[in-house]
Amino acid sequence: MSETENSNQRQDEGERSTPRLLGTGNWGTATVMGVLAGILYGGSKEAAASVSKDAEVMLKLGSTTDKREQYQLMRDAMEKRFIQVARGSIVGGVRLGIFTATFYGLLNLLADSRGVHDAFNVAGAGSATAAMFGLILPGSLKWRARNVLLGSTLGAGICFPLGWLHIKLVEKANEQILRSDRTGETNISAVGAAIERLERSLKK
Repeated sequence: MSETENSNQRQDEGERSTPRLLGTGNWGTATVMGVLAGILYGGSKEAAASVSKDAEVMLKLGSTTDKREQYQLMRDAMEKRFIQVARGSIVGGVRLGIFTATFYGLLNLLADSRGVHDAFNVAGAGSATAAMFGLILPGSLKWRARNVLLGSTLGAGICFPLGWLHIKLVEKANEQILRSDRTGETNISAVGAAIERLERSLKK
């Protein structure tokens, strides 16, 4: 057997020995979805905040009758709003994207190391991710330690029931898929038997 065949066989065996565990998410897809959700959230938040400043712009417009000055005020207000919305979208996308990437990376790491995917993996990943984000927040060392403790507690407390619910939903969905597959196989076998009987009757 050649070296190429040996390497291909080892690669196939490695792929078969490390299947994706049931219920684990795709890291890349989750990160992209997190970035997009952060962009939408950050942009909409800044857009809603800039609406409250429209009253100030209207007061400035009413205080002058010069068309050129009114045009300049409107232009400045639109530029400031665009910059604020763009900045909020970028910051929101980066923050939520990093959070999602960290969470799913730790989740897949725990699932691979433990060999099982359950609610404890979700709770551990959520607790560690929240603790890391609490550590990088600005503030004193005491304030950061408080954020780490609070984040790890809240992360585990929130993610554990959500992870348990997610696992149960995945298991129920897989049961429905298996049940539908068995029903389809039964129907196919019944149709095949009917075709065979029809063929035997035609041969007679």
